[in-house]
This record gives sequence, C-alpha cells and structure tokens, in this order.
Amino acid sequence: MTDQSITRRNIGVLTAAQALGGASAPIVMSLGGLVGQQLAKNSAWITLPVSLFGLGLAIGTLPAAFIMRRHGRRNGYVVGVGFGVASGLIAALGIMLASFWIFCAGTFLAGFYGAYVQSYRFAAADTAEDALKAKAISWVMVGGLAGAIIGPQLVIFTRDAVAGTPYVGSFLSQALLPLIALPILLMLRTPSQTQAEAVADSGRTVLQLLAMPRYLLAVAAGVVSYGVMAFVMTAAPVAMVNHGHSVDNAALGIQWHLLAMFGPSFFTGRLMVRYGKERVTAVGMVLLAASGVVALGGLGLSHFWGSLALLGIGWNLSFIGATAMVTDCHTPAERGKAQGMNDFFVFAATAAVSFLAGSILHSSGWQAVNWMIFPALALILVPLLWQGRYGCN
Repeated sequence: MTDQSITRRNIGVLTAAQALGGASAPIVMSLGGLVGQQLAKNSAWITLPVSLFGLGLAIGTLPAAFIMRRHGRRNGYVVGVGFGVASGLIAALGIMLASFWIFCAGTFLAGFYGAYVQSYRFAAADTAEDALKAKAISWVMVGGLAGAIIGPQLVIFTRDAVAGTPYVGSFLSQALLPLIALPILLMLRTPSQTQAEAVADSGRTVLQLLAMPRYLLAVAAGVVSYGVMAFVMTAAPVAMVNHGHSVDNAALGIQWHLLAMFGPSFFTGRLMVRYGKERVTAVGMVLLAASGVVALGGLGLSHFWGSLALLGIGWNLSFIGATAMVTDCHTPAERGKAQGMNDFFVFAATAAVSFLAGSILHSSGWQAVNWMIFPALALILVPLLWQGRYGCN
C-alpha cells in the first residue's frame, strides 16, 4: 500500500471516527448547563459541567499525547474509547442520583475522551505530504458535520427515554457512541514510530517552540478561536431557555451551530492552499466578531440561531487554519510535544472561559457575554494579518 493510499484510508477511518466521537461533545454542551441548572445548588455553577468537560480536554491532552507517542495512535485511541464509555455512564448515574458532583465527574471524563478525538485532525496529517496536510485536516473535520447531526438528534430523541429522569437516556447514548467507533479506529494505519519520536526530549523543547513566533501565533490563534466559540456556545442554550425558547429549540440551535462549525470543512483546505493559512484564519476571526454583532441585535430565535451559525463558520476557518499553522512548525520528532502543548493551551483556556460564561451570564446577562469577545479577537487579528502579508519564522 503506497503512502498516499494509506493517507486516503486513514482520512476515511478518522472521518468516520470523528463523526461518532464528535457527537459526544454536543450532548455535553447542549445539556451540561441545563442539567447543571437543575442540580446545582449555586446558580453561578450551572455551566461548571461544561467547564469541566473543557478542563478534562486540557488535562487529557498531554497524557494522551504521551500514550500515543509511546504506544502509537491506534492503541491510544482504544484507551480513549474507555474514557468515552465511562463518561456517559457516570454522567447518567449522576442524573439518576440527583448528584451534581457525580454528573460533573462524568462530563470531566468526557473531556478525556475528547482529548483523543481532538487529535484525529493531527493524525490525518501524519502520512500526508506537506501540500496535502491542510486538506487532510479539513476532510477529517468534515466528520464533525455528521457528529453535529448525531449529537443533538440523540438529545432530542433520548432525553425522555428513561421515565422520570430527563436526560439520562441522552448520556447513556453518549456511552454507546465510543463502542461503535472502536472497530473503526482499529482499522487505522499509522507510520512506524522513529527512534527520535520515541525519545521524550528529542528535538526542540517546549520553551524553544514557544519562542518561535509562528508557533506562538498558531497556538494563540487556536486559543482565541476555540475560546471565543466555547465562551458564547456554553452560555447560549441557557440564555435561549431563560429568554423563553424551548429546550428543543436550544438543542436545534446548537445543531445549526455545529453544522456551521464543520460544514465549511469541505472547502476550508482548498481556501488555505489558495489564500494562505493566516488569511483564512483572520477571516474566521472576523466572522466570530460578526456573530457577536448579530447576538447583540436582539433576543429572538433568529438572532440566537444566526449568531450561532456565524460563530460556527468563524470557528471552522480560524481553528482549522490555526491547526494547519501548527503542523508547519514542528519536525516529526517534535510532533507529540508541539501538538500536545497546543491542545493543552487551547482547552485549558476553553475550560476557563466556559466557566466564566456561566458567571457572566448569571450576573450580567447574554449581551455582556457577547460584548466581551471583541477585544480578544482584535488582539489576534493584527499579528495574523501581519504574518499573512510579511511572514515570520
């Protein structure tokens, strides 16, 4: 089997796995705040389950990178499946026992599973030639389009499946998804590990990578794009329900948001090849700002859904662009640490802002949430445009 046929095979495998693994996150994000509102004694904690999902992502990235570096991506993904199954079962148990903290433990473990799912995009680039890396990443992210449908639809069809305990069925279905993904992941074929990759301290150190302007900008762009998206999306379902919209409409709003997040992946790779990664990332940042403008325009269903759709498209362009920028900044020997640290920073920031979203929504309202995204976006746009025009090392 040639290198390119392996690449095509892996893209297909990882796209299917992304569709199933990517469906887990929207279940947590659609219901985490609502279950938190139902179980938490302190209203400022209502988005803590979603925040802990982000914290699990952040904490899980480094050990996931270590396991995959030592034992290979495929074996690491089997470990991730275990976290995925346990997370859904524990979250369902927390709801059944009306225990906020057990439920939070489940969403936290879902983040560990998510750490492995998030690495699928990097795994797609492992066997791709340089010119195809951006397209490989983009195509695997297309799998999230199916996940964007599967997750919210599972919420709608299973949230009342267990009589007397709303949402238990949704988290039981979340536990089933990784098991379905397991035989697909076992079909993955990754390149043999080199001696350099097996040595933890090979290549540049993390500090040396962070001293590299291009890598630092790529990480910062990923942090801002994912952080802004998570900040707004975490608060959106609760804000919609609080302003008179139904739970189903809130779940559908997240579905449209997720479709917008992954739908553009069909052409994002081609856009980056034609216009450059930095320029595409910058356009994504502008669209994230546009989502805030729409949200500030009113509290109707069209405002919420329109804002969430723009938020998704902006995230797609900016986050996939930032991911492709990271792959340009490291050697194969540095792959684990460069990608692991990138995801650590991205998801640590996501955990922090998603918790902050609940507090701000409770204390200052939905409009305050949206006003706060503009300074962060402005801060990253200037160096992105500068690098897109002049470049830096």
